[in-house]
Amino acid sequence: MKYLKYIYVSLFMLFFVVAGCESDANFLEEKPSTFYTIDNAFSSSAQVDQVLISIYSHIRDLWVNPTEAQWIFNFRGKGTDMYDVPVIRRGNTFSDYSTINPDNGTFYEIFSTWYYVIARANLALYAAELPKVTWGSDAEKAHALAQARFFRAFAYRNLGELFGGVPIVTEISTSPRFDFEPVSRIETYQFAIDELEAIENDLPETTVSGGRLVRAAAQHNLAELYLALGTQMVEEGKSGEASFQKSITYANKIIDGGLYSLVQSRFGSRLQEEKVIIDIYKKGVFSESEKIDTLQMTPNHYWDLFQEGNVNYQDGNTESIWTLQIDYEAYKAEDGKSKLPYSRTYGPVFRDIAGAHLTGTLPNVGGRGISQANITMYTRDLIYEDKWEDDLRNSEIVFRRRYKGNVESSPYYKQIVPWDVMYGLDKDALTILNNTSEIYPVSCKIAVDKYTGIEDGENRSNLFRDEYAIRLPETILLRAEAKQRLGNKSGAAADVNLLRDRAQCTYRVTAADMDDQFNTILDERARELVYEECRWNTLLRMGGTIAVDRIKKYAHWPETQATLTFDYNLWPIPQTIIDTNKDIDIPQNPGWTNR
Repeated sequence: MKYLKYIYVSLFMLFFVVAGCESDANFLEEKPSTFYTIDNAFSSSAQVDQVLISIYSHIRDLWVNPTEAQWIFNFRGKGTDMYDVPVIRRGNTFSDYSTINPDNGTFYEIFSTWYYVIARANLALYAAELPKVTWGSDAEKAHALAQARFFRAFAYRNLGELFGGVPIVTEISTSPRFDFEPVSRIETYQFAIDELEAIENDLPETTVSGGRLVRAAAQHNLAELYLALGTQMVEEGKSGEASFQKSITYANKIIDGGLYSLVQSRFGSRLQEEKVIIDIYKKGVFSESEKIDTLQMTPNHYWDLFQEGNVNYQDGNTESIWTLQIDYEAYKAEDGKSKLPYSRTYGPVFRDIAGAHLTGTLPNVGGRGISQANITMYTRDLIYEDKWEDDLRNSEIVFRRRYKGNVESSPYYKQIVPWDVMYGLDKDALTILNNTSEIYPVSCKIAVDKYTGIEDGENRSNLFRDEYAIRLPETILLRAEAKQRLGNKSGAAADVNLLRDRAQCTYRVTAADMDDQFNTILDERARELVYEECRWNTLLRMGGTIAVDRIKKYAHWPETQATLTFDYNLWPIPQTIIDTNKDIDIPQNPGWTNR
């Protein structure tokens, strides 16, 4: 069992010792033998490690969203060019700018969650230096400090990309403060860079078990931070050349370092399977007597990347740099958040829109989907337009587009139901808009053909594989962008083609395709990293009007174009943060004043 599989809820126990009473007269006089404070609560390196594990757990929950918090769906990309909401969730939109302003709760939740990470990291760093805390070796201590500083840098990278310049906090606070002073966006990035460069070599190259940070995780973030720093410097009229070159240098350490490589052939837990068969049941009733047909698909190595038991580097996955740990046994025993609720939260709802032709909540429709967030027409169709059969990432086993009817009264019973029928393309524009918002192709990243836990009462809502936080293709795309920003468009195209070759595409890009708005790179990120990257971070760190232009162009609902009437490339500083920090003014980001 992997070390991080069980996430401990408590960092340490507080014990209250009640002393014996000498007489009735002093019964109420408090003479506690121990008051626990930060300085005396830690006595071992294991307790410091528990603080670190709490951060791993927090980031896992932020990524996979086991509680289905709306603000986390927003953080993960809802409201960008890639994701929107279906008609049944329009009340949870993050695309209507009549409601998106500095008072929107999403901004406060995301801002504060990263400062929570910073606070925990600062606590670990403080505790690690306490005289009472003993370490087995200097290397053990250095590793703990490196993880804490990584998390602090990771939080500031996210804050810098999303909110710009923010206060840098490096000490634990024991009393309320109202005088935090923000630094610039460049200084925020530089702080995170300095942190990571200081600890790069204190992280191991590999680990025995999955989940723990490795050196490449720091190098990947340095590649992204230097790219972001150079982009911001250019925005401010300065040269970003040195920063872009540093971004390439750190990306090269991973890409050309010998440990990591793109998976080019089948591997892992399902290597021996030549066909994947999904059973079709009449009206979606899971009973052997109701089985009416099957759908057969051919697995490939891209599909292998997202199967249970295949996600970690230790599983033979050479693309895996940092993973978030999920475990079914831990889920059953004590950790109810150890799940990927992706089939439920990201899955389409065919039984509603297309219920006259196919219905149910079984693997044939991608599980028990309720579509908390959908993929836009851009993500599902436009990036593959005219290239349907020419990309493993759009192959049927990876991005399934064929669905057989299982309703007897349908003219498509046991036949493939055409999308124009399901979408209702012969109907009015509003009906088409509604229908296309709720049903869409199912990615192998959010649904499986065999669900774990059915015998224990699970209902095909959750997956129980580990999840990527960093995968090698994103490092390659960061390097491509840095090369393009240096004017090396042919080098950028060559990096994009590394992914296209792996996906067995015959369509390859050239320097002429590397447009100045970075559409080629952004489209490739959408193909490769759908359901993986935090799209808001990508769009906002790219500067200019890239984010606004793409949101207006690809948003599903018309209120986006109607209400997004201003430009921005940063989220607003939450108004609550500005109001609470009463002793020092925190300026609002451009575009958000008086909104």
